[in-house]
Amino acid sequence: MGVIEKLSGAPALADEAPLDLALDQILKGDCIEMMRRLPAASVDLIFADPPYNLQLGGDLNRPDGSHVDAVTDDWDKFETLGHYDRFTRAWLTEARRVLKPNGAIWVIGSYHNIFKVGAAIQDLGYWILNDIVWRKANPMPNFKGTRFTNAHETLIWASMGEKSRYTFNYRSMKTLNDELQMRSDWEFPICGGQERLKKDGVKVHPTQKPEALLYRILLACSKPGDVILDPFFGTGTTGAVAQRLGRRWIGIEREPDNIEIARRRIAQVEPPDGDPAVYALRERRRSEPRLPFGRLLEHGLLRPGEALFFRGDLARPAVVRADGRLIVGDFVGSIHQAARHLAGGPCNGWDHWHYRTEQGDLRPIDALRQALRGGAGGEPQGGSAAR
Repeated sequence: MGVIEKLSGAPALADEAPLDLALDQILKGDCIEMMRRLPAASVDLIFADPPYNLQLGGDLNRPDGSHVDAVTDDWDKFETLGHYDRFTRAWLTEARRVLKPNGAIWVIGSYHNIFKVGAAIQDLGYWILNDIVWRKANPMPNFKGTRFTNAHETLIWASMGEKSRYTFNYRSMKTLNDELQMRSDWEFPICGGQERLKKDGVKVHPTQKPEALLYRILLACSKPGDVILDPFFGTGTTGAVAQRLGRRWIGIEREPDNIEIARRRIAQVEPPDGDPAVYALRERRRSEPRLPFGRLLEHGLLRPGEALFFRGDLARPAVVRADGRLIVGDFVGSIHQAARHLAGGPCNGWDHWHYRTEQGDLRPIDALRQALRGGAGGEPQGGSAAR
């Protein structure tokens, strides 16, 4: 049984009552029971860091005899592998119920549990999109010298089904990676320094994840205003990052100490309070038809001989050819090739070329493309050919 623990600390609902969508709040209790009380199809994205069932046998010490602070908490202990399998399928089943049809889930784990999690994900009808390897820049050494140093964890990213229209901000990921496609091997250090939460000099949570990892996941797979659920909230990393990025969040956690720490931590994070464009991610929808630049000429939204301006710079005009290529001095190429020519590097022409309206204003050519996709009623004021 559990109650909602608001950031104010006041309980909000009776133990067994169905829950409204408790945004930006921590639900105190068992993750399976609490998810059962959430509305169906109400969550856009789930990030889950479930117990790994490490099955550690005895204490672990360094060569100097000092104790290693490993995961020995009761929440990570299961009687048998069968018990762990049933637990995994139960929480994944509830996660699937609360996800929207176009929602997605991320689950992180180690070699102890990730293969069992992956099998359950597939058996329950999710569609695996990627597995991501988080390479730890500063892994814990293998003190016993009996195995390779365990220097990575695995994340599974899955949609609700093969046809699901999940969110993936490809352009944002490419930009974040200096205009190179983001790969499936990510390198981050484990939590340390000021980010590692401690109480009386001892780590508050043994598996606290770095905020950089959650930043990348939420930026890649959600939009501002989306609802992010973390059913194993711990010390609130998901909530803190979601609040930074203008997402709504729901956390589920059963340990009172973790709830109090997460509450204080998130209360210190200021939500976005500036230009919404800073957090807006404009991505081409996979469902939108591909429209070559030449379509703008065919439909009369631009005309041969018209001038376009790179990044709105009137000093660098390009002339539109009848075949859709641009003439920039002695250079002739597509809108993307011409943009790269002027920028000296990778460049998407739809984002950088501007046309002049009848009033003399400059607008991006992508507005014309969107108008063409939208059909009647969605057409912006075009260039000279649209008069």
